[in-house]
Amino acid sequence: MTQHAPVARRDALANGEPTSAFPQVSPLTAFTRYLTKTATIVWLEIRKIRHDPIDLLTRAVQPALWILIFGEVFTRVRAIPTGGTSYLDFMAPGILAQSVLFIAIFSGIATIWERDLGIIHKYLASPTPRSALVLGKALSAGVRGLSQAIIIYVLALLLGVHINWNPLALLGVFFMVMLGAAAFSTFSLIIACLVRTRDRFMGIGQVLTMPLFFASNAIYPVAIMPAWLQVIARGNPLSYEVDALRSMMLANGTNNAMGLLIDFVILLAVTLALVVIGARLYPRLAQ
Repeated sequence: MTQHAPVARRDALANGEPTSAFPQVSPLTAFTRYLTKTATIVWLEIRKIRHDPIDLLTRAVQPALWILIFGEVFTRVRAIPTGGTSYLDFMAPGILAQSVLFIAIFSGIATIWERDLGIIHKYLASPTPRSALVLGKALSAGVRGLSQAIIIYVLALLLGVHINWNPLALLGVFFMVMLGAAAFSTFSLIIACLVRTRDRFMGIGQVLTMPLFFASNAIYPVAIMPAWLQVIARGNPLSYEVDALRSMMLANGTNNAMGLLIDFVILLAVTLALVVIGARLYPRLAQ
């Protein structure tokens, strides 16, 4: 059986053999192969969604209840300053971010299942880079997040939220949803690499989701928080996701508290850093 070129080159180096027989790969070719392997992981994960699409609908129930009940009630109370917009408009992007967070933060449980079934060992035995494995799973979580975005958009439209239908704004919303899902799903994978059981993972996930959600600007402005909570909120990646979504999703969402470019840069930097950490920790799953 013919060995894969990178594996053969590695074996030759280990045995002290010359490697001149193995052709050098250009950076462009290497990058293309990396993207192909990442896309393969994404496709494998998407196929799981096709086999169980009801899971996406059941996960949308909780955000739907938030926007239907909590949003409708506090729109009438008028107790939270929203800068001139209705509270329902203010809240809709935050609920979209919450929906993405809830899907992404528990995606690591599937990684533990794969470890128990021996799938992780097969991944690690393949020549696929560890970062491509992690990035592929992160992007697949982004696809799941897009399904939630469609559901929240439909609910927001039915409730009279003033949506910005500019194609560029919609594209920006979808990109930010994918980026947020990728960040929190990679964070979830890191937790899965550190814990040994599914029960412990679920416990940690439950502990993290509510603080991440409430210590953000999803359902109230940062300005009305106590000073210590404002510090936490500004260090919370979810706040930057909500800020960007609020700027692009709403028809009157021109008042961006943190700056749209800053939101994208910070969330992208967080995602890349988590992918690097996840790639380093991924082999621990086979231990």
